[in-house]
Amino acid sequence: MTFEELQLDPPLLRGIKDMGFTELTPVQEKTLAFSLAGRDIAAQSQTGTGKTAAFLITIFQRQQAVAAAWRKALIIAPTRELAVQIEAEARLIGRHLNLRSACFYGGVGYNRQEAALKKGVDIMVGTPGRLLDLEQKGTLSMKGIGFLVIDEADRLFDMGFLPDIRRILRRVPAVEYRQTMLFSATLSGPALQIAREHMNQPEKIAITPEKITVDAVNQELYHVGSRDKVSLLLGILKRDQPRSVLIFTNMKCDAERLSRRLEINGFPNEFLTGDLAQSRRQRIIDDFKAGKQKIVVATDVAARGLHIEDLDMVVNYDLPGECENYVHRIGRTARAGKSGKAVTLACEKWVTNLEPIQELLTSKIPVVYAEDEMFLRDKSRGMVFKPRYGEAADRERRPGRPHGDRPRGDRPRDGRPQRGRSGGGPGGRPRQEQRRPS
Repeated sequence: MTFEELQLDPPLLRGIKDMGFTELTPVQEKTLAFSLAGRDIAAQSQTGTGKTAAFLITIFQRQQAVAAAWRKALIIAPTRELAVQIEAEARLIGRHLNLRSACFYGGVGYNRQEAALKKGVDIMVGTPGRLLDLEQKGTLSMKGIGFLVIDEADRLFDMGFLPDIRRILRRVPAVEYRQTMLFSATLSGPALQIAREHMNQPEKIAITPEKITVDAVNQELYHVGSRDKVSLLLGILKRDQPRSVLIFTNMKCDAERLSRRLEINGFPNEFLTGDLAQSRRQRIIDDFKAGKQKIVVATDVAARGLHIEDLDMVVNYDLPGECENYVHRIGRTARAGKSGKAVTLACEKWVTNLEPIQELLTSKIPVVYAEDEMFLRDKSRGMVFKPRYGEAADRERRPGRPHGDRPRGDRPRDGRPQRGRSGGGPGGRPRQEQRRPS
């Protein structure tokens, strides 16, 4: 089905065409069939399926069909990055409409956001904490909200935002005065409870995640010991030479450590975690999107909603603890019908997460056996890295501990100078017994 068949307003259709959209994705076709008629929607849908365009098109088309007092839209997102991305897409799709949009999130000052509200905003996109802060200060009004979107609801609940979501739902107009759309990777638990208590007989829509990702992504699974993961990752990056790669770790401290190990081994990169300042996070994302940075190491929360055009490769350096997160991760590549590659490294620490992931996918991830020459010499092996950001770094800087951090290329644990090649197997792979685990 094409967008022209929807009989949308000409200025809106022009914006959609400017984005290069022609055919509707499955979630767009199913959602718009009900949402354009004013029905509430509770949709099970993954990142990268076109759901953002689905709810934005609904809002833009229906704003002219409701009374002027109910034309404002509020879109709630779990992270600053996703909020910024949604607002950017709203500007592009609605470029030919006389509407104002703005983004509201924490980690930055209030002045610019409050100035936007004074000018008047039709589409408000934001994270729950900052939206409530502005509402309590009296600068943001939730009266007149005719359209409410809760995006990536499962992630909002995982991050502890359920109480904030409930507070917002108590402040916006009653269900009969607004249209509500909820999107979540799974429609269970809190998501269904929100749908029952705060939505008006929503139409439930489900898009099966494995159909979205598995068929489109070339997947590879390597079983590898935790001490050899960096060596194998170096070999994969050298072999495939991806133009862009997003590497996922399960923990913030591991993202920072892996980033520094890659740097030492000649792979310039950046890392994304929730502990970084918003300005730095946004700069990293902008550079990655622009192709100025080829490699980014990130945690799930930091990369949630991150959309990179033509992303070559996703690497699961750690197998995620939640099987749905595997789908989210590899869904970053192979978007909009394009091909992509997902590489997973299964070590003894995280391998127990593999079985539930494969049950969700209803298929086995193809296993690849790495030859010795795939394991490149890891120049950072044996080095100890103190954290520079976040709670772990704060603990290191408490009284009684030296302030700051060693430069990249920290000494090994035993304090002796780093040795050269240790004479291991092919490709300079170190012998297992000659180094302590890194």
